[in-house]
Amino acid sequence: MFKILKTVVNDGVGPRVGTLSLPKRQPIDTPNLIGLTARGAVPHLTPDNVSKLSNLGGVYIALEDFMETTRKKLSPPLLEMRCGEIEPLHAFTATPSHMFTVLGARRHPAIRSPLGNAKDSISMFTSTGFQTLTKEAYRQAVDAVRPDVVIPLADMTYSRTTTFTETKRRTNVTSSKRQLRMVERTEDWLTEFFEVSEDDSQDRTIPSVFAPLLPVSYPTQWEYFNQLEQDFATKLSGLAVYDADILPDLSNHGPLVPLPRLSLDFTATPQEILRQIHLGIDVFTVPFLNEISDAGIALSFTFPPPSDPYDGIRPLGLNMLSSEYEAAVEPLIEGCGCYVCTKHHRAFLRHLLNAKEMLGWTLLQVHNYQVISDFFAGIRGSLSAEPPTFEKDSDAFMRVYDSELPKGTGARPRARGYHFKSRGGDDKINPSAWEHYKGESDPALAGEMAGLAVTGAAAEGKETPLVPDVDAATLDKQGFAEMSN
Repeated sequence: MFKILKTVVNDGVGPRVGTLSLPKRQPIDTPNLIGLTARGAVPHLTPDNVSKLSNLGGVYIALEDFMETTRKKLSPPLLEMRCGEIEPLHAFTATPSHMFTVLGARRHPAIRSPLGNAKDSISMFTSTGFQTLTKEAYRQAVDAVRPDVVIPLADMTYSRTTTFTETKRRTNVTSSKRQLRMVERTEDWLTEFFEVSEDDSQDRTIPSVFAPLLPVSYPTQWEYFNQLEQDFATKLSGLAVYDADILPDLSNHGPLVPLPRLSLDFTATPQEILRQIHLGIDVFTVPFLNEISDAGIALSFTFPPPSDPYDGIRPLGLNMLSSEYEAAVEPLIEGCGCYVCTKHHRAFLRHLLNAKEMLGWTLLQVHNYQVISDFFAGIRGSLSAEPPTFEKDSDAFMRVYDSELPKGTGARPRARGYHFKSRGGDDKINPSAWEHYKGESDPALAGEMAGLAVTGAAAEGKETPLVPDVDAATLDKQGFAEMSN
């Protein structure tokens, strides 16, 4: 399934070049990326454009995106498709047939839930609200949708007080008891997952299993690593890594070293991708890619970095909503071979984004996926060179490019609730369609527009009180509401 073509270090825990092959799917060269989906689709791209205009070899799909559909509406059609050649998850999401699917329980990055995990279940944020997913329900869902790769349930705990981008880790649980319970539950759930799968193996095809490695210290999950090595190494097809810093400790567990490693760790910049490749990650999900396209940023970095003179630090991307591109009839990035850069220019893309045309974000997504694909191709070339130039090129990349991605300045696509983390007291994501009249507005004009006769304090630009200062008897004596002839 995974063939290591070259390693830069002798112990196997470090940068390496390989090929990941899955049954009936097109092999992908590693290091590489797979697409992150929302509701089963790559944001802004239809499945045919994903196939024609990107180099993606696989996608990550979260069960919580469609868990309620799996329970209610998806089951009968899936049972019919199981008898045929079409895989249910591919058919339901219209994923191109050459791409493999990776199914996980939670989105990446996951939305924090106010509910905690239980002994036999985890808490999820679905399109219909927060729900619990039991280990049995997850196993049944995997059996129904038949992904190419499945990540078994892990007892992941996400911080309620610190955001994902602030911690730069998947969890910041400080209690040693809670960390130990996370490991014990994950170990038990993985054991039961394999036991049930083996019992039902005669009736169904078992997907490839990527065991989760938790974001806690190595001593805390040392016994879990030992169990993976002794009991499951021959049954595993890969590792889902929630904290890349744990990878150097894999050298203590030889049977786990050859397995491919999928990163579900924090990756907010290409520099972090390089760091994780140095630690030994093979496949990435690159969560910042969808966010940067939403922000109107066209990625502009290359690997190895350019050596031509440049005044200052090069930006990692260009803000396509900037007024300087209003009449720019040049490609988004000079030398880029993507569909957008060969067919359109900066001014056209800026116009689409300003007009809030969906095509604008579609073109940006096509370009950004091409840039990141070329980035990984450059990394593979650097690792495959004789001698490897990855270390030198990585150092040059750190010096040449900015350490952070640029911020977008324009309006993003209209937000949907399931795309965002849930916190109490947050402002509304989307602006209200209607607003109250402000204090500086003209009440008389407002009344005239509403067809009212404006008199008294309102006519003088003052606000009419909603509650009278006197009682009804006094108002009656003053002639309130009397009609004059």
